[in-house]
Amino acid sequence: MEKNNNLNDVQAEIRKLPSPFEPGTLFLIVVLSALGAIVGLELITRLGTTPNTSIIGALVAIIIAQVPLAIFNKYRNLNRQNLLQTAISGATFSAANGLMLPIGIIFLMGRQDLVWPMLIGASLAVITDATILYFSFDSQAFPAQGSWPPGIATAEAIKSAAEKGKSGIVLIAGIIGGVIGKAFGIPTDIFGVAFIGNAFALTAFGIGLLTRGYLPQFTGIDLMKLYIPHGVMIGAGVVALFQIFRIIMSEKKTEDGSEYKVTRSGADLKRGLGKGFFVYIGIAILLAILSGIITEMSMGMLALWIVFAATAAIVSELIVGIAAMYSGWFPAFATALIFLVVGMLIGFPPLALAFLVGFTASTGPAFADMAYDFKAGWILRGEGKDPHYEKAGRKQQYIAEILSFMVAVIMVGAVHKFYFAQGLVPPVDKVYVATIQAGTNPEVAKYLLMWAIPGAIIQFIGGPEKQLGVLFATGLLINSPIAGITVLVGLAVRGIAVKLKGEEIRSTLYILGAGSIAGAALFSFFKSTLQLGKIK
Repeated sequence: MEKNNNLNDVQAEIRKLPSPFEPGTLFLIVVLSALGAIVGLELITRLGTTPNTSIIGALVAIIIAQVPLAIFNKYRNLNRQNLLQTAISGATFSAANGLMLPIGIIFLMGRQDLVWPMLIGASLAVITDATILYFSFDSQAFPAQGSWPPGIATAEAIKSAAEKGKSGIVLIAGIIGGVIGKAFGIPTDIFGVAFIGNAFALTAFGIGLLTRGYLPQFTGIDLMKLYIPHGVMIGAGVVALFQIFRIIMSEKKTEDGSEYKVTRSGADLKRGLGKGFFVYIGIAILLAILSGIITEMSMGMLALWIVFAATAAIVSELIVGIAAMYSGWFPAFATALIFLVVGMLIGFPPLALAFLVGFTASTGPAFADMAYDFKAGWILRGEGKDPHYEKAGRKQQYIAEILSFMVAVIMVGAVHKFYFAQGLVPPVDKVYVATIQAGTNPEVAKYLLMWAIPGAIIQFIGGPEKQLGVLFATGLLINSPIAGITVLVGLAVRGIAVKLKGEEIRSTLYILGAGSIAGAALFSFFKSTLQLGKIK
């Protein structure tokens, strides 16, 4: 009898979860998603960046909740605020990184007639990307207990607006510090990540950043010309995939040894990845037909392109997901470039390469961004203490995210010609197209294989818990030595604080780090937005 009562209590609590389809909430989701899509398009085409908008979405949701009208009272519910921030964040990233970036490549290739086929393929890929994440989040491979730093920052911002006390003061102090530091050119977001993320993974990340930033200055070695970052990532990525597969196969043993029980089983993860791969196969076939590249290759080469495109899409999102979970940064642009180079070595024709890199680039950002939103929701819903409640809430977030994607697709479809008419495309698209036009040679394969070996070794030594290889490669792909210094200094401060104050200081560092990330995101967003008015 008691068991049935508990079940009824759980079901009653689940029924209290807000739905994205509530008339008022649905209206706000559509409006905020449209605004988020516009902001994303403006930033990615004019400045080449898309700042983390999860925290911006949280800020908008908080402001709506404070409007002194009865109709807005229900938005004081933290789960409803989480739905709104999930929507605006999803629309911003999908419109900019998942949709505009891929179609910009096709436009620069001089094939305006094929922009819509790429948009259709990218739209399907973004939705598939998010769906795979839905079945993968809070599995042993991508646990909700993982760092996902921007998600923590978003949740803490929402909580601090609803609660008062010491935690709120610490968060505000972190936000102020984040804004001031960012104003002086210090990447305080990565400083905050150092207080939250895995210390081993972040150390590897920092070393990679410093290596990329300073090795060329002291030795004259151009890492990019030797394809060192690309090779290291390939080697680390291959080993990481085997490690994920091993986690899936040994899931029961791992769960039994864990204090926290994940809400996604190995079967869920297998189903998500397996079905996702075959959906990517279908999308690749559709792209080949709609674009006409089906006539440019032999049947054997076409079959290889389809399988390679699907593999690149799913591997890209897994690598991006791992990097995002541990560091809060993800090398989506660079990962797509790696698969482009490999595709060139295989010998795919230029147009097929353009669709390949566009397809690959459309996967990954949605995976990482939605994981941040899921992390925020997980915290707000009680950190998984009630698995039924957690999964039900996550499902509502997924629905909100898909709705935001649909709005983003409509917005991009409606306005992309306006941007292209002004010559506005994401700057990274020019890199992809220039790479395709420049061609490659067999020596590149030698470099990739050569540097894949140390990448694989580093990843193997660190194991799946530390992800040393993937994070080291992520650092090598990013040219920001100041970020390397910042993350290592942040880790040193964290270590000293714990040594002097003991383990109880960790919770304070956690909130301070979240505030620092939030402050940096707010500064970057508003600075970038204000700069748009100055660009002609």
